[in-house]
Amino acid sequence: MIGTVEQALVSPRYLAGGGDAAWVTVPLHRACGWSYGHDPLMPRVILTSPDQQADLRLDPTPDDQWWRLHHAATRDSPGWYASFGARTPVELIAAVTDALTAPSASGTASTSPLDPLQDAGWQWQPSTRVSPDGITEVEHFTNHGCNSWFITAALSKDPENQLWQARFDGNTPDYLIAAFTQALADPAPLARDPLLLPPHLRRHPHLRTEQVPVETVAFAMERRVAYLTARHSNALTKALPTRPSPQPRSARRR
Repeated sequence: MIGTVEQALVSPRYLAGGGDAAWVTVPLHRACGWSYGHDPLMPRVILTSPDQQADLRLDPTPDDQWWRLHHAATRDSPGWYASFGARTPVELIAAVTDALTAPSASGTASTSPLDPLQDAGWQWQPSTRVSPDGITEVEHFTNHGCNSWFITAALSKDPENQLWQARFDGNTPDYLIAAFTQALADPAPLARDPLLLPPHLRRHPHLRTEQVPVETVAFAMERRVAYLTARHSNALTKALPTRPSPQPRSARRR
């Protein structure tokens, strides 16, 4: 008989807590070819894209954003950055890095970051979308020369009750912000270890647990890496030039 392990399923997903950082970093390295370099005496991770245009830093700095994603300016677009608080669910950050590394990413550039929230029934306020329970706000500031996105999850207006915040500067491509808001509004719960749940979830009415096969949990990362690896391999195969079939030689006349 296959063994099982208890998993907590958290919904809405913005309450799930940070989760395992490897969900973001391991696929970037193993499937997408991002190189890593860091000081072993410092508690941080630095990953750099193969073209050296982007880097992701995980730096556990108290009272500041732990995740920072930078992309350099190119001939066609300005540089941009995004950052994420320590308790931002890693699945939401992974939605951004997956979109960034997708071979067909440029084809989704027209997506509006607000569309997924509207489709999920989030409330409208001036320049702000608010989740149905009032816990999470998506704000887009464009006044006085400012152009920035702030996504904040907080149990109350008291700063001490803020769970996490994600920030995107105005030059961040819309499809990347939309990938984040799509993952944010997704009704599917996020799985967490019941023993590692944040304190605010222990009495949460929408929290449930279930027994899951051990293999489902143990190989979740490998399945994710395999999927992203295949995505890149398929894109490379399609990009290779097609060689013309060799033509048969005509027989020589004697």
